[in-house]
Amino acid sequence: MTTPTLDHEVAVVGAGFSGIGVAIALGRAGIFVILEDGDGVGGAWHWNTYPGVAVDIPSFSYQFSFAQRSDWSRVYAPGAELKGYAEDCVDTYGLRPKIRFDSRVTDAEFDEDLHVWRLTLRGGDTLTVRHLVGATGVLTQPKPPAIPGVDDFAGTAVHTARWDHDLDLTGQRVAVIGTGASAVQLIPSIAEQVEHLTVFQRTPIWCLPKFDAPLPAAARTALRRVPGAKAVARLLSQSYVEATFPLAAHFSTILPVAKIGARGGRAFLAQQVHDPVVREKLTPQYGLGCKRPSFSNEYLATFNRPDVALETTPIAEITATGVTTTDGVEHPVDVLVLATGFQVFEVGNMPPFPVRGRGGVNLGQWWEQNRYQAYEGATVPGFPNFFTVLGPYGYNGSSYFTLIENQARHIVRCLVRARAEQATAVEISAAAHDRYFTKMLARRPRQIFFQGTCGGSNSYYFDAHGDVPLRPSSTLEVAWRSAHFDLDDYRFEQTPA
Repeated sequence: MTTPTLDHEVAVVGAGFSGIGVAIALGRAGIFVILEDGDGVGGAWHWNTYPGVAVDIPSFSYQFSFAQRSDWSRVYAPGAELKGYAEDCVDTYGLRPKIRFDSRVTDAEFDEDLHVWRLTLRGGDTLTVRHLVGATGVLTQPKPPAIPGVDDFAGTAVHTARWDHDLDLTGQRVAVIGTGASAVQLIPSIAEQVEHLTVFQRTPIWCLPKFDAPLPAAARTALRRVPGAKAVARLLSQSYVEATFPLAAHFSTILPVAKIGARGGRAFLAQQVHDPVVREKLTPQYGLGCKRPSFSNEYLATFNRPDVALETTPIAEITATGVTTTDGVEHPVDVLVLATGFQVFEVGNMPPFPVRGRGGVNLGQWWEQNRYQAYEGATVPGFPNFFTVLGPYGYNGSSYFTLIENQARHIVRCLVRARAEQATAVEISAAAHDRYFTKMLARRPRQIFFQGTCGGSNSYYFDAHGDVPLRPSSTLEVAWRSAHFDLDDYRFEQTPA
C-alpha cells in the first residue's frame, strides 16, 4: 500500500461565517483549503441581498468573540455590513489565498484503505484530502414552493435569496408568498414603492418588537475606547438572545419565558394593527418558540396601508398572470416574490452533496432512514475524518457565532490529538454517538416543541421524522462541552502505510 498524495490536509466546504470561523481556528493547526460554491465570501450574507435584509439578533452577539467590531451602524446591523464583516475577517486572518471560489463540491467518498476523502468538484476536478469539514450552513439554498404552475408565471419571479437588483418595483403589482423572517424584513421595505402589494400567508409568524436604533458616533467611540465597554455590550446582548430562544424553547416547563413573550407579542400586535379582522389573521395559533420568531417595528403596521392586502385563503395555482386561490379568485400580479425559505433538515441540504463513508454508506440517506443525529452535532460513526458545523443537535438557537466557535474548538481538538498520535483516521465511536443521541432525546419533555402547542406552526425545526434536531442545551453548557468532551469517545487509527 502506498502513502496517498494529499492535495490538502483539510478541506472546508463553504466560505460563509461557518467556514471562516473553522478556517481561522485551523490556521495554527494544519494546511487547509476553503471550497466555495459562489463567487464571494459571507454565505447567507453573500446570497441574501433583498431589500431590508438585516441580522435578526443584536450585532454585539452576531460576531466572533475574538473579532468584535465597534463600528456597527445599528444595534441590528444591515446585511451589507455583515457581508463587509465577512470580507474583513477573511483579509485580517489571511484566508483569501486559501479560498477557491466557484468550486462547488458535488461528491465526497471516503477511501477506507488510505483514510482519505476524494472530492469531486463541479466541472470534474478532483481533490484528495485527509479531513473534510462541512460548513455550508442552512440559509443559502432556496426552497421553491410546491405550488402548481409556479414555473408558468409570465411576469417577473424572484426568490428573496437570489434578489435581482435590476428589478424595479415602482408602480408594480407585487405578490409576496410567505411570511417568514425574510418576508418580515422585505415587506415593509418595498411597500412604499409598489402600486399594490398582496401578501399570501399560510402561517402567521410571531412578530415581537425590535429594540433597534442607530448607534451614534459617541456610542461607537465608547465601544472602541472605554475599557470593558465591548464586554458589557456583548454580555447584555448574549443574555437577551439566550432568553428569547434557548431558554424559552428548551426550558419551557421550567422557565415561563415563552408565555410571557406570547402575552407581549399579542399586545404588540393589538397596538400595531388597526383592523380587527386583519389582526386576527396575523395572530399565531401556536406557541411562541415553535418556530423562530421575528423582530420588527414595521412589519405588522404595514398591513394598515390601503395598498397592502393580506390573503390567507390557500393558493390553488399560479397562472401566467397571477395567483389563484382556492376560492376561485385570481389576484393579478406583475412581480412574484418567493419568500419561501430554505432547505434545512432534508436530503439535498443535510449534507448538500453526497457524502459516502465506510462501506459506501450515503450520509443523507442514512439520516433519512435512521433520523438526524450526530455526536455533539459534529460527527457520525461510519464517517471518519468528516466533521460538520451545523450538524443535527449541534445548534441550540443562540447566535450562529457561538455555534461556529464551539464546533471549531471541537474539530481542532480532534485534529490536534490525531496529529499528536500520528493518526490518519478520526472516528466517533458508535457507543458515544448513541449515548449523546439518547441524552438529547431525554430532554424533550421540557422543550416547547413537545408540549402540544406547535400544531399548525409549519416550522422548519421539525424534520420528516417529527424530531427537532436542535440542541436542547444552554449556550454555556454547549461551550463547556466543546472544550471538555472526552476525546476518548473517538477512535484514532493509522493506516498500514
